[in-house]
Amino acid sequence: MRIGYGWDSHEFREGVPLKIGGVALPFSKGLFGHSDGDVLLHALTDALLGAVAAGDIGSYFPPSDPKWKGADSVIFLEEALKQVRKAGFAVANMDSTLILAEPKIGPHSAKIQAHVAELLGIKPGQVGIKAKTPEGMGTDNAAIAHVAVLLERGTGPRNRSKKKQTRSNKSKR
Repeated sequence: MRIGYGWDSHEFREGVPLKIGGVALPFSKGLFGHSDGDVLLHALTDALLGAVAAGDIGSYFPPSDPKWKGADSVIFLEEALKQVRKAGFAVANMDSTLILAEPKIGPHSAKIQAHVAELLGIKPGQVGIKAKTPEGMGTDNAAIAHVAVLLERGTGPRNRSKKKQTRSNKSKR
């Protein structure tokens, strides 16, 4: 097993679309970044890369490279997942906390959860999406994401079911 942790933040700006977890959210401002500013997918990408000691998002997609200007953060996540598979691991679950004053994430959390689960190839019940307000931290004009991931050996659900069979066979003895 491996554990990874990622963190990211971006400032809100007028005239920029807001995407969190790859989902476009209705809001008057968006998160400004070199790519699409998706704090959740950026933090998730770093958590995955960190779990397999494969660097960080900037080492694959440097903000100094104009190629990544406005890029969809799903591209970054796909590269991180490729590195996870290359290292012989699969995502078991992820948990996240978003910190932002607005918009409220609650009405969108199920959609974000389902989309992130789809991107990771796991079930929505294996994806935690939580949101908090900054409450006096002075970060009302920014969004922050913290993500933890748990990886397990293997390449997908087939390997997980074998583990379950092995455990149940042991309990019968």
